[in-house]
Amino acid sequence: MITETQFQKELEALKENLLKMATLVEETIHDAVQSLVKRDSDLANQIFQREKQINEMELIIDEMCLKLLALRQPMAVDLRFITSAMKIITDLERMGDQAVNIAERALSLNQEPQLKPYIDLPRMAEIAQSMVKDVLDAFVNRDVQLARSVCERDDLVDGLNDQVVRELLTYMMSDPKTIPRAVHLMIVARCLERIADHATNIAEDIIFMVAALVIKHHADEKEKNV
Repeated sequence: MITETQFQKELEALKENLLKMATLVEETIHDAVQSLVKRDSDLANQIFQREKQINEMELIIDEMCLKLLALRQPMAVDLRFITSAMKIITDLERMGDQAVNIAERALSLNQEPQLKPYIDLPRMAEIAQSMVKDVLDAFVNRDVQLARSVCERDDLVDGLNDQVVRELLTYMMSDPKTIPRAVHLMIVARCLERIADHATNIAEDIIFMVAALVIKHHADEKEKNV
């Protein structure tokens, strides 16, 4: 017979694995951006190996969740924790994919003269990475307020993305030779914007996990009314 203590140990093991995956994703995002800013192609190449680790961890954690659901039939808070974990690892895996996309663009851009000083992109990356870090802290500490602050920062990243696109369009219109490099940089900005979106998704899952509140659709309705 499975005791309550054994069940809690299994939940703790699930949380530890999820945090390991999240830490790996956070480091991968940081290194992908640094490979661009520092024009370090060796670092960019390391990202591809890291992606395999992230994908393997997603499969392991997903299997842990399924076993807990099937064998332990959790209720209430524990059920929300496990189902939220399954959604969180999907967002983490997609963050890893975006980091790979950034590394791929870095490999191409590092072979060409730098189009412009990297100012807004590192700023976008800084905010997105802080969102990822804080959403992990919110998960560990079951901190709804911190999770909400992550959601609020998403607008800052969206605004910077729009700013980067406008500036790069100016380069493209003034000199068609800049178009390939500008497109690569636009894609990097878009990847960072998507990373912030995934961090926001995780924050929403945490709010549901802790407080049983669904805020996603409320946010969607707010956007429609703007």
